Amino acid sequence: MSRFVDKLPLFDRRPSPMEEAEGLPRSGYLVQLNHHQYYQPAPHSNMLPLEQSPPTSTKHTSVTLAQLLKRVNDARSGSSTPISSPRYTIELGGSKPESVSSESDDHHSDDGGSEGQRRALVLKFTDLTYSVKQRRKGSCLPFRRASADEPELPPMRTLLDGISGEARDGEIMAVLGASGSGKSTLIDALANRIAKESLHGSVTLNGESIDSNLLKVISAYVRQEDLLYPMLTVEETLMFAAEFRLPRSLPTREKRKRVKDLIDQLGLKRAANTIIGDEGHRGVSGGERRRVSIGVDIIHNPIVLFLDEPTSGLDSTSAFMVVTVLKAIAQSGSVVVMSIHQPSYRILGLLDRLLFLSRGNTVYYGPPSELPPFFLDFGKPIPDNENPTEFALDLIKEMETETEGTRRLAEHNTSWQLKHHGDGRGYGGKPAMSLKEAISASISRGKLVSGATDGTVSVAASDHSAPPPSVSKFVNPFWIEMGVLTRRAFINTKRTPEVFIIRLAAVLVTGFILATIFWRLDESPKGVQERLGFFAIAMSTMYYTCSDALPVFLSERYIFLRETAYNAYRRSSYVLSHTIVGFPSLVVLSFAFALTTFFSVGLAGGVNGFFYFVAIVLASFWAGSGFATFLSGVVTHVMLGFPVVLSTLAYFLLFSGFFINRDRIPRYWLWFHYISLVKYPYEAVMQNEFGDPTRCFVRGVQMFDNTPLAALPAAVKVRVLQSMSASLGVDIGTGTCITTGPDFLRQQAITDFGKWECLWITVAWGFLFRILFYISLLLGSRNKRR
Repeated sequence: MSRFVDKLPLFDRRPSPMEEAEGLPRSGYLVQLNHHQYYQPAPHSNMLPLEQSPPTSTKHTSVTLAQLLKRVNDARSGSSTPISSPRYTIELGGSKPESVSSESDDHHSDDGGSEGQRRALVLKFTDLTYSVKQRRKGSCLPFRRASADEPELPPMRTLLDGISGEARDGEIMAVLGASGSGKSTLIDALANRIAKESLHGSVTLNGESIDSNLLKVISAYVRQEDLLYPMLTVEETLMFAAEFRLPRSLPTREKRKRVKDLIDQLGLKRAANTIIGDEGHRGVSGGERRRVSIGVDIIHNPIVLFLDEPTSGLDSTSAFMVVTVLKAIAQSGSVVVMSIHQPSYRILGLLDRLLFLSRGNTVYYGPPSELPPFFLDFGKPIPDNENPTEFALDLIKEMETETEGTRRLAEHNTSWQLKHHGDGRGYGGKPAMSLKEAISASISRGKLVSGATDGTVSVAASDHSAPPPSVSKFVNPFWIEMGVLTRRAFINTKRTPEVFIIRLAAVLVTGFILATIFWRLDESPKGVQERLGFFAIAMSTMYYTCSDALPVFLSERYIFLRETAYNAYRRSSYVLSHTIVGFPSLVVLSFAFALTTFFSVGLAGGVNGFFYFVAIVLASFWAGSGFATFLSGVVTHVMLGFPVVLSTLAYFLLFSGFFINRDRIPRYWLWFHYISLVKYPYEAVMQNEFGDPTRCFVRGVQMFDNTPLAALPAAVKVRVLQSMSASLGVDIGTGTCITTGPDFLRQQAITDFGKWECLWITVAWGFLFRILFYISLLLGSRNKRR
């Protein structure tokens, strides 16, 4: 042994407390490094760290195995002078590059668990309780009665039951548990995504309550789903996020540098110019998409980062890379809180604090290193070479099937905390400074690139009588937001031309069919009736064609909710940019339909009539797309929206005045006639066609058309006409005009509005629906649970 120790003058490995060495997995190995320098990884190496054991933590000064062996060597040789020899490294559980391990060493040595340890930022949550109303299945049916053998459900279901703990800067706190244990609910509670009146308990940062607007500025929330525009590249996605979250005062070159640095940090350099992709377009991999989602929310380098299962659906390597990125973010001075389903050994080695939940109760809270003694003390020792988290989750799942559930384990956790940490709530890390000082210090270190108000931060004053401070809610002014949103939408639309092409084809095919059916209508009574049919079908078709605007916002709905949850931009900016992007396509569609039908059908008015026809078709598209857009803000699914759109448009056509005149509609339905979107464009084109008093549509014997006398021979009709002239004392010949255009409009009860009034009312409908869409976004995108 002494001869072996003589050749080990110095050891290079992560600290590992000796008193906990027996709890480590038996996967140690000896690595020989044949050089005289400490092991340094290549700066741009893409190699992943090998399997790591969970980090350990103790209240005493850690002594490494290398140091102990060196002391034995020194004692036996009587000399402390190291002997030059090949270097050896002993790794228990895996190797780690020194550049990372040294940082981890410092971190874990700081995390000695001392009550007096002072941290820059401490996010503390105390007795968080959250309950929701519980309904029996089918309880909405008034005639349904509960069966005798059906168990009685409590009126409230508790999702969080007195959860306490803390997360600190430089660490990753992971929330674990089976599905339905309350992981996502706890993350939402910490991220202020639950209404205050529903959540009980307190959440503080450095001992101070956090204002909602301030939390939006200093934090980020990464959802479980990857909510990204599929046709944007990785670099474009992050650049747009930078333009939303970084201030206008920051030069564009600095924003691009921030994006480049973030791409390198996330390991996305090779995929920077690849589109995100979706089911129909091949793009980046699942792990890369997950890292892009994280990058979008950390573009402004937040001080507090919440993540809801960031490794969900990823393979072990991709999941490890994601958590490695999060570890780097935490070590840069951020508080990182994440939920995770089942971490591997390597991921467990990156976590600093674990919080196990079972049906809303805490069953373990502490570092990964205390899991073995915790369950050993509980009477359920963790077998060697078994992942402690897998064992814990399996045991919790097994206990949940028992009658008393995990109550014993929750009680054991409480007694364990009292026994080892003295307060039953964790480690009680004390913040070294006030919240304002901590945030200012974080900004000075490069955190929070956007800042709160140009580099200054306002937090709640300790004096509750003082007025609440003002925090800048939005980084950029209104017109900057609108410009960025419009540019992003145009790029996304340009890369999906098939959507517009299909819509244009639908309009052209419809126009072609109508043009061939109503080809060159004459100025006879039959021609008048055919014109009525053409106008009714044409105007209603405009609205039905616009129903494809319904899924546009629904496909972006959750992206919009994610981006507005932390005030990336104003809702009004989104509505206006949405309107601007969609308008050019409406102009093209209007001209396409008018050119296809106006001259083919033989409508009146010449050049002026044609451009008016284009204007009223455009106004119809404008109002119809506004109506569909408004409904997309009200409904939450396409399958719910399409029946509403189609049935409502059918009612609008029914009450438009084509099937039944206004003066024949029952009084109690007359209000629907005036809110019909089809009424105004239908009456507008009717007046454009029949408004000229010099045009005659019924002459002489044509008055017998559409009557039983229409079957009489022409000579008989002339004699009947002469007899009528003699009886009435009025000369009525075969060429006498019986009915002019205005006469026909009066017969159809189209007299209450002029054609220009109908045009402007149709345009006003489009504006009204977009205002209602904005209101629906205000009321329906609160991003908070009730």
